[in-house]
Parts: sequence; structure tokens; C-alpha cells
Amino acid sequence: MNKGRPPDDPDSSKAAYLRALRWLSARELSEAQVRTRLADKGYTDTAITPAVERLVANRTIDDRRAATAVARTEARVRRHGPHRVMGKLLAMQIDRDLAKEVVRELFGEENEDAIIDKALDRRLRGKTERLMDPKERQKLIAYLVRQGFSASAASAAIRRVRSVRL
Repeated sequence: MNKGRPPDDPDSSKAAYLRALRWLSARELSEAQVRTRLADKGYTDTAITPAVERLVANRTIDDRRAATAVARTEARVRRHGPHRVMGKLLAMQIDRDLAKEVVRELFGEENEDAIIDKALDRRLRGKTERLMDPKERQKLIAYLVRQGFSASAASAAIRRVRSVRL
């Protein structure tokens, strides 16, 4: 089917199921994301509900697994902090309590200091002399805050790096 073309039978739960299966073969999606995408494609609730229930029943859709996968990618690959990871999970329409639990588990298991140090190293690219200039330190703190770390964690990381390297 073309992207803009409505489904042949908007009430077909089988067609909705197969479309969602194609999406889920490419990436983890939350239940709410699948429901929204199917509705955007023109499927009715009579097609969406049984299709999503079937996907949940056979564990093709698992909000915890999707949240964990996305959170790990955000933290380890993109080096984002807990606030930014939480925002990403909420944007995926993951339940707030589940998102908090996943973020707590991830940043308990993967030390936040280690992640923030990696993000800082990546930004500095070996030029630790930038830490001597107060304006540069402020820019680095702002960068780390935008990456989802608290200002106090960012300041502590910069002090830690300054004391070790300078």
C-alpha cells in the first residue's frame, strides 16, 4: 500500500495486524504508538483493538521492552542523561510510572557519572584546556543540561575532569 492511500478495508483487524507487524519488525514501538499509527493510516477502532490485543498477547508489543531498548540507546549510544531519556519515553506514550522505573533501573545499572563523563569527553575531544575558561565551562554545562543531565551533575563532572586532567 502507498503511504497516503487509505486501507482497502478499514475494519479489517487482519490488515491492521499485518501493517503493525511490519512496523514492529523494524523497531520497538509502544502500544500507544501502534494504535496512533494505525488510526493515522485510516483503520477504525474495530480493527485496531483486536489487532493490538493480539500483538500484546503474543508479546510482539511489550511497552517495558520497548522503553528499555529506547532508554539504553538514548543513554549509551547518544549519551543522553536521565531527563532527556525520560522525555523520549514520554514522547513514545509510555506510562509515566513505567518510564520512571526504566530510567531508574538504567541509571542505577549504568552509572550516571560514567555516562556524563563520556558525553563530556566527546564534547571536549581531548581539549581539556577549554575547562580553564569560565565561559567555556558555562557552555559545557549548558550542553550537558540540554543532553538531559542536571546542572549539578554537569558541574560536578566538569570539576571532576578538571581535577583529574589539569
